[in-house]
Amino acid sequence: SAINFLERLCLTWMFFFMMCVAERTYKQRFLFAKLFSHITSARKARKYEIPHFRLKKVENIKIWLSLRSYLKRRGPQRSVDVVVSSVFLLALSLAFICCAQVLKGHKTFLSAAYNWEFLMWEAALLLFLLRLASLGSETNKKYSNISILLTEQINLYLKMEKKPNKKEQLSLVNNVLKLSTKLLKELDSPFRLYGLTMNPLIYNITRVVILSAVSGVISDLLGFNIRV
Repeated sequence: SAINFLERLCLTWMFFFMMCVAERTYKQRFLFAKLFSHITSARKARKYEIPHFRLKKVENIKIWLSLRSYLKRRGPQRSVDVVVSSVFLLALSLAFICCAQVLKGHKTFLSAAYNWEFLMWEAALLLFLLRLASLGSETNKKYSNISILLTEQINLYLKMEKKPNKKEQLSLVNNVLKLSTKLLKELDSPFRLYGLTMNPLIYNITRVVILSAVSGVISDLLGFNIRV
């Protein structure tokens, strides 16, 4: 019993240590995204002591897109995604087991000690996933903020009226900004759940298995069929 307890304690510590490393990586990504969103604002760039430039030249737009791509790839990517996917799969498995136990007999569900352990693990994993989902969602909002490009387009239109002799050059920059806006919309991955990278297989399992299990539990508790 003592050896079993120590093994479970060590495995639990290692698992939560990897989750803390993943959360730290997500915090760094959010910090990079936050500072990146302040580059085109003179006031915020001065406040955070970072470089500032406007998107009024084609060269500046190229630098802005390259910097965005570099910051999104900075830091560990695949290892952190593997940790998050593993946590998500474990939470899915525990949720499925709990739903199956409730369907088997919801009156005797809380009488078993291992069911309490499952619930504690599920609560801890859900809290961790909610934290990562919040950080990932905020990071995606910073990188996918198209209002920056729209603001620069408005500034270009105002400059065209003030400087008609540079209308051709400013029109070229405006066309590049429009293409950049379309590019940012196309780059959004369809397999992202509030900023968490989702494998297509995991995405489909979530939709089919878990929603079906939750539908069965709700139908069993309420007494009539409900399809989620």
